[in-house]
Amino acid sequence: MTQDRVLIFDTTLRDGEQSPGATMNHAEKLELAEMRDDMGVDIIEAGFPIASEGDFNAVREVAKRSKNSVICGLARANMKDIDRCAEAVQHAAQPRIHTFIGTSPLHRAIPNLNKNEMADRIYETVTHARNLCDNVQWSPMDATRTEYEYLCRVIEIAIKAGASTINIPDTVGYTAPRESAELIAKLIKDIPGAADVIFATHCHNDLGMATANSLAAVGAGARQIECTINGLGERAGNTALEEVVMAMKVRNDIMPYETRIDSTKIMAISRRVETVSGFAVQFNKAIVGKNAFAHESGIHQDGMLKNAETFEIMRPEDVGLSETNLVMGKHSGRAALRSKLADLGIELADNQLNDVFVRFKNLADRKKEVFDDDLIALVRADAADDQSDHISLKSLQVVCGTEGPQEATLKLIIDGETHAITATGDGPVDATFNAVNKLFPHTARLQLYQVNAVTEGTDAQATVSVRMEEDGKIATGQSADTDTVVASAKAYINALNRLLVRREKSSPGEDIKSVSYKDAG
Repeated sequence: MTQDRVLIFDTTLRDGEQSPGATMNHAEKLELAEMRDDMGVDIIEAGFPIASEGDFNAVREVAKRSKNSVICGLARANMKDIDRCAEAVQHAAQPRIHTFIGTSPLHRAIPNLNKNEMADRIYETVTHARNLCDNVQWSPMDATRTEYEYLCRVIEIAIKAGASTINIPDTVGYTAPRESAELIAKLIKDIPGAADVIFATHCHNDLGMATANSLAAVGAGARQIECTINGLGERAGNTALEEVVMAMKVRNDIMPYETRIDSTKIMAISRRVETVSGFAVQFNKAIVGKNAFAHESGIHQDGMLKNAETFEIMRPEDVGLSETNLVMGKHSGRAALRSKLADLGIELADNQLNDVFVRFKNLADRKKEVFDDDLIALVRADAADDQSDHISLKSLQVVCGTEGPQEATLKLIIDGETHAITATGDGPVDATFNAVNKLFPHTARLQLYQVNAVTEGTDAQATVSVRMEEDGKIATGQSADTDTVVASAKAYINALNRLLVRREKSSPGEDIKSVSYKDAG
């Protein structure tokens, strides 16, 4: 590896999935891993194998299927975790074990270890991991709040025990860019053996500085960035892969580093992560937001018409965004739809395309013009409905207006059987949700209900996002339809289905989500 090469470590499937409500099923994890492998991600952290049978199986299958990327699993600093991780990644062409322990005063108190006891455990567990796998990464969780002398001591121990990558996590997003750079530079200078290993940076975005902190660390000598697509992650999220990759590409004059990432695949994987996770990308999100390449002010539009570089520092096609927004209509065929989706960075199997084509035709009958964003919403809705194997919507009729009560007559298919009911509520959406609750009683609490118009006009599709919580488990659901109430019902049902999946994923024994060491960064 040349000195100016920066490794991209994608942890969307692990840290990203720890976002409340962002649970992904087995097939989705495999698909997203394949997309990362194809776009040039150096290391894929595929999951936390000890967490559940589902996580173990996903990591193992990703390891078997990977063609280019190093496949990594996460393990706490104990032999059981490390053994399970080694078993999960063993079939990868390039396996890695990533083990960690919290080293700050606050985190040392959790396992009730003093400094010497923790140092001994680090040496024992890293040595054990190295005996099972040639490629071992070690992380001192909450490194940026660990006493500097002790941080140096335990990093030196990990290096001597066989770790070839040392990750420095800013676990709570507390650090500022200057501190991030100074810490990395000082560690590399002061620790014996530091020149023989790769230093990595793992930043959280609690103060909105994750990308800046990661790039500052690279400037100081770090050569691996841990990140996620769309910045997905716990609390305010992680460093966004698309931001650091494009920052180094656009500002290569002051950041002369290279990655293996094919940036033209960024938009496709961003949209897929958005669909799978149920976490909508904010419109003004850097690189992948809906408005990232939109220009509304007259001065900006005039400048763009004369020379795009006046107000754009990168081209839309550099990140895989189609330059055009051609209109599709009811006379457009399947081949045209496939071609348009390909322009948008969306590749579908034949059976998926057939499902989306049916939805497209139905939408075209109701909507005069079908734009790019409409098609993206259709694909998302199709993927969301794939989750609906336990509960699905058969029909819905609502009565609403100034004269109450508002009423919803609903038919659901639950485990293959049709059930019908009529319920009232404070408005058509409330009545619809009440009807669902009566047909499928549950204890989940609605945390978020959000509606966004996909395009302009009274015939625009509405994208509805729903977030629900049950016994500490959170699930999100999304759907799109020209009828807002129908979209609301589908999103609510989608969230319920995801909650059911989360119930099934909870292991009968230890639930990794509930232990203190759930986050390595």
